[in-house]
Amino acid sequence: MAVSMRDLDPAFQGAGQKAGIEIWRIEKLSPVAVPKSSHGKFYTGDSYIVLKTSASKSGALRHDIHYWLGADTSQDEAGAAAIKTIELDAALGGRAVQYREVQGHETEKFLSYFKPCIIPLKGGIASGFKHVEEEEYKNCLYICQGKHVVHVKEVPFARSSLNHDDIFILDTKSKIFQFNGSNSSIQERAKALEVVQYIKDTYHDGKCDVAAIEDGKLMADAETGEFWGFFGGFAPLPRKTTRDEAKNIDTVPTRLYKVQKGQAEPVEIESLTRELLDTNGCYIVDCGIEVFVWMGRNTSLDERKTASGAADELLLGLDRPKCHVVRVIEGFETVTFRSKFDFWPQSTNVAVTEDGRGKVAALLKRQGLNVRGLMKAAPPKEEPQPYIDCTGNLQVWRVNGQQKTLLQASDQSKFYSGDCYIFQYSYPGEDKEEHLIGTWFGRQSVEEDRVSAISQAGKIIELLKFSATQARIYEGYEPLQFFVIFQSFIVFKGGLSEGYKKHLAEKELGDDTYKEDGIALFRVQGTGPDNMQSIQVEPVASSLNSSYCYILHSGSSVFTWTGNLTNSEDQELVERQLDLIKPDMQSKLQKEGAESEQFWEILGGKSEYPSEKIGRDAESDPHLFSCTFSKGELKVTEIYNFNQDDLMTEDVFILDCHSDIYIWVGQQVEYKNKMQALAIGEKFLEYDFLMEKLSHQAPIYIVMEGSEPLFFTRHFSWDSTKSAMHGNSFQRKLTLVKNGGAPPIDKPKRRTPVSYGGRSAAPEKSQRSRSVSFSPDRVRVRGRSPAFNALAATFENPNARNLSTPPPMVRKLYPKSVTPDSAKLAPRSAAIAALTASFDKPLPAKEVIIPPSIKGSPEKPKLSTETMISSSQGDSKENSVNNVTDEAPKPKPETIQEDVKEGETEDEEGLPIYPYDRLKTTATDPVTEIDVTKRETYLSLEEFREKFGMVKEAFYKLPKWKQNKQLCSSKGSDFNSV
Repeated sequence: MAVSMRDLDPAFQGAGQKAGIEIWRIEKLSPVAVPKSSHGKFYTGDSYIVLKTSASKSGALRHDIHYWLGADTSQDEAGAAAIKTIELDAALGGRAVQYREVQGHETEKFLSYFKPCIIPLKGGIASGFKHVEEEEYKNCLYICQGKHVVHVKEVPFARSSLNHDDIFILDTKSKIFQFNGSNSSIQERAKALEVVQYIKDTYHDGKCDVAAIEDGKLMADAETGEFWGFFGGFAPLPRKTTRDEAKNIDTVPTRLYKVQKGQAEPVEIESLTRELLDTNGCYIVDCGIEVFVWMGRNTSLDERKTASGAADELLLGLDRPKCHVVRVIEGFETVTFRSKFDFWPQSTNVAVTEDGRGKVAALLKRQGLNVRGLMKAAPPKEEPQPYIDCTGNLQVWRVNGQQKTLLQASDQSKFYSGDCYIFQYSYPGEDKEEHLIGTWFGRQSVEEDRVSAISQAGKIIELLKFSATQARIYEGYEPLQFFVIFQSFIVFKGGLSEGYKKHLAEKELGDDTYKEDGIALFRVQGTGPDNMQSIQVEPVASSLNSSYCYILHSGSSVFTWTGNLTNSEDQELVERQLDLIKPDMQSKLQKEGAESEQFWEILGGKSEYPSEKIGRDAESDPHLFSCTFSKGELKVTEIYNFNQDDLMTEDVFILDCHSDIYIWVGQQVEYKNKMQALAIGEKFLEYDFLMEKLSHQAPIYIVMEGSEPLFFTRHFSWDSTKSAMHGNSFQRKLTLVKNGGAPPIDKPKRRTPVSYGGRSAAPEKSQRSRSVSFSPDRVRVRGRSPAFNALAATFENPNARNLSTPPPMVRKLYPKSVTPDSAKLAPRSAAIAALTASFDKPLPAKEVIIPPSIKGSPEKPKLSTETMISSSQGDSKENSVNNVTDEAPKPKPETIQEDVKEGETEDEEGLPIYPYDRLKTTATDPVTEIDVTKRETYLSLEEFREKFGMVKEAFYKLPKWKQNKQLCSSKGSDFNSV
């Protein structure tokens, strides 16, 4: 569409360059900007244009244009608003969605801009009305309708205006009354209270009384009698409802019209398909309550104006002047519009160019206006944050049929693609311990194990009194929170469960489960020591990728391969992961393009491989939906410009972040709906209501009200005291309104959070990027252990540190983890582990997923330190509970520390100290629960100096490889030979 300066009204120049709302009022048939101080004030005698500009996470600007027509506006003003809206769209590049809003029948999207409501004022500019300025306070009666946004309309102050179906607000000089019709819902009553609060703040300076009147309560209290006194005393209301007349418009069959010579000509169709719309024309799609005007990309500005007028005339002829009219441009159709068609292709061949927007930008630039925001906003540059405290406890179980096996600390970050796992992560919350219970499904896992994993995870949630967040995660779709909890995560091919082995036997497939002495290729990925993964892939050249580093081992040969697009940080991760996969073997570096023949021979020869980085779908702007689920069918309603107050305790809501799906379950949701929370999430992914190509394997979180994790609440302006209140939505908000908007409870302040990046302070990026020089024949350098690093800090000069020294290793993971290889379980953790293992009988699939309602703020389970637990593990059998006391002692402050055996000591970092004789591999009584690759970590300072010597300042100025050589190689290659 060609754009010229004469097409642009001067009032629109520079509009839509930044996120926010801009409003113009039609005065003398021309738009005049409305100051921000008057936003939300609409006069019944006027017409307005409202532009909503939104900036996506990518930085792109999106526009929605609404033109609002007051009930008493003139036809000329209404027509001018419609035409000027099309001109504004042209100024923005011809891609905005345009909505017609009629007073009293506004769209929910429009009303969401002005929460909690719009109360139109009487008067107008050019319609012959004067703005009303009352000298004396006048009693007003308003009707409120809506569960998510509220339509407010002033009605005659008379008993005949009341009915049983709606909410009414009587505003008097000294008190505001809310009358709740007997047929109204709790959610509608709660939303109407937001209007009460608005009236109280706007017209009473926040100083007046509020009363709630229940329909049918007669004269039960003084406030009820006072309310009916304004209407001359109590009298029964008629049973006849006064719902809106547009109730049956949805039953109108969908019709298609083509705009020709200013008229809407019907088109005979058997079904509505995309092929019926020609890019050179304009069409009207009549869907009953909504009427769409579709404008082809090749139509002119005049043709689009004509099509808009034809739609208005069509609705007048059909006696439906108050229907919603939505105008869309080809290539930028809304999801609602596309859903009206029997078939809509995923992508069309429309040539969408920047011509229109570029020409407008050039015109405005010549006038000296800033047009940088007109094309595209600068994308924000920030690293993703996991938003979870990483100092907590981790326990992991491998699922084997109807049983589960608790993994040792050394194995709980090593998963197999053919198996399913359950993990329980407990971490410090705002005022109590929080829990994340998750199931992880390997790509090759069998359905039997997946069903069992969900069932057994439900038992753990039940043990925790349903205060935990539940997560369902598939291999390859892990969220950032998952990786930072596990920190060093390895996925091996194959599986160890009986179900997986049975599946291989039935399908007559070979077992490719990982073998330490076999051929294996691992892709290393991640962002740092607190978030790194090794994924086993097929050992062929086509599995390589220039954007990653790899570990290849075959028998006694180990290679590390670095792609040309990797950096020093990626190469450091390879060294760290090598310590986990092949800790006792030296590797040979292979740079891309300079590989040895032996390397290619192991991979079966050279072949083509990609260079693009593999990644999950980026998190997009979140969308909130309220939902109802009945008989396997899911119905959703989108809530625009949402906030915490939109979450009603009686409902289930879905927060769609594209890469993650959250199912929020209110405390007062019916039991059967709570049980279906996971099924709701799976159905949502299946239906893909926004047509955004959601993966069926995207992570699903089930979040219980009152136990919301930070990675959920970050999408809101969150006040945790609100979700801790008692009562239903109406009772809670009534308490807030009467208390002036502040929750009537006091909660402890949140403890100082630990760095989200990991359990220990991760090195700065500038430090992490330091690495030793790489040589194919060099002796591999391992990172320093925490104890070694602390010891070194005692002697070295911080100003003389050698920059070639690698950064210290991340501290030992999960310092409080409960595992079978611990000599003595921590009392509380042991009790939890034993209790969770006591549920041997599995529940049916997808049955125990979400708990019954929890009233108030749930507390974490408290177990006595004197609890008697009979704990035994052998042949994969679970612990059983012999006795659990009912009384729990007062909780003591928890500290992050290692479990220490009797007679042992600890160093300054809390690590256990063992004598040298027990650390040798030839020891008669060897220590088992240590990192065998760093035995010197567990020596005392005195023994370290005695055995290794050379603990001098000059020693730490040497490169790391020389340190290793002096420490070990000069006295023998084995720790025992020192």
